[in-house]
Amino acid sequence: MTRFNNAPADTVEHALLACCANRRWARRLTDHRPYPTVDALLAAADEASYDLSLADLAGALADETSADPHPGAPTAARTALRAAHAAYESSFGHAFVISLDRYRPEERLNQVLAGIRERLAHDPDEERAVAADELRRLARHRVSRLVVDPPPGRHPEPPAPRVSQESNDYGRPDSPSVAV
Repeated sequence: MTRFNNAPADTVEHALLACCANRRWARRLTDHRPYPTVDALLAAADEASYDLSLADLAGALADETSADPHPGAPTAARTALRAAHAAYESSFGHAFVISLDRYRPEERLNQVLAGIRERLAHDPDEERAVAADELRRLARHRVSRLVVDPPPGRHPEPPAPRVSQESNDYGRPDSPSVAV
């Protein structure tokens, strides 16, 4: 927390934008430093997430991108996943986001496919609320990893490029709970 609290504001804001691509959200967290604990920072991140306007949410969701987080999956499963992502994005105009940190790696592909199928039945307002909650969970986990695991002796840095992948095994070193 010390590095996060004492880092230059622009460095922290840049790192936070990699957690949730909303400048107002990142500035709010940056401007309210210092945080006494990681839990206090995470509570502030949650509160800022709940305060995102519809436009803020749309922009943050637009920054999430779909990728193939399951390169080792059978071709048929990856094809089904790509088709499900395309249907979701066509219906809602943004990448599918889901927090998978409560699932074992071998369960995640099925959870993503089931989640997309279930959420495709939502109306736009219902899905916006679900996506906002999932994005909040993703941002929370990313912020936690940012402050808990920064490189020794270095200021907070942004996580790996923002690609919608779900676990340490698939190119996103910071989170098993990211957009997929």
